[in-house]
Amino acid sequence: MARLLVVHHTTSPATAALLEAVREGASVEGLEDVEVVVRPALSAGAADLLAADGVLLGTPVNIGYMSGALKHFFDTVYYPCLDATVGLPYGLWVHGGDNLAGAVRSVEQVATGLRWRQAAAHCLVTGAPGPEDLDACRELAGTVAAGLL
Repeated sequence: MARLLVVHHTTSPATAALLEAVREGASVEGLEDVEVVVRPALSAGAADLLAADGVLLGTPVNIGYMSGALKHFFDTVYYPCLDATVGLPYGLWVHGGDNLAGAVRSVEQVATGLRWRQAAAHCLVTGAPGPEDLDACRELAGTVAAGLL
């Protein structure tokens, strides 16, 4: 069975709604052979990442950057996972009021350093998530999960 790790920092109702959409998207019919493991960024670690076949990352924008919690996750796993996770497929969802580009860039820079592979288009949401935003996050998760089979 493939394992999809979902690492998130959900500090608001908006980011929680996006996390729920990601869970739904990774659990649709046809993806029963993908185990979805959800961990808050502050408690996820190298063992979680090393056991995963793919990863979904979720963060709010904090002052034009990824959340400190997601940065902490990266700081924790970077060296222990550097060589063992080369080519790992990943997806990203980001929520904020503005300047999502800075948060996206910061995550992409770390993913590039880890030599991960972007497996789907990012789900980028500004303001309150609407139905199309939730659908985009479901699609992100479904695409990454399906790629593990």
